[in-house]
Amino acid sequence: MAETRYTKDHEWVRLEDGVAVIGITDHAQNALGDLVFVELPEPGRTVTLGEAVAVVESVKAASDVYAPLTGRVVEKNAAIEEDPGLVNREPSTGGWFFRMEPADPADFDALLDAEAYAAHVESGA
Repeated sequence: MAETRYTKDHEWVRLEDGVAVIGITDHAQNALGDLVFVELPEPGRTVTLGEAVAVVESVKAASDVYAPLTGRVVEKNAAIEEDPGLVNREPSTGGWFFRMEPADPADFDALLDAEAYAAHVESGA
């Protein structure tokens, strides 16, 4: 299985054949509550590390989703635009947000591994 890395903003990234798959973590979807709306970046869009690229709205709040890498969006998950609750039900599988081609695949290595992300969550950040 492909290795998953994380951001401090609670996005996950998984490299699959050189393409980065991005979603929000289980912790993030739990904190947001039931999602009612998702807006995703369009394929072809170039995004920069740290840029707000998607929006999620729940019954509790609205939140931005940030690009964990610099690169070009190649696909969005239309299924979660039609059924935002899919993110709540399957945050690390069917609830992915978009796929992108990283400008520099080595940037993936700078993201948090599972242990570092768990420590970040435990710290209350």
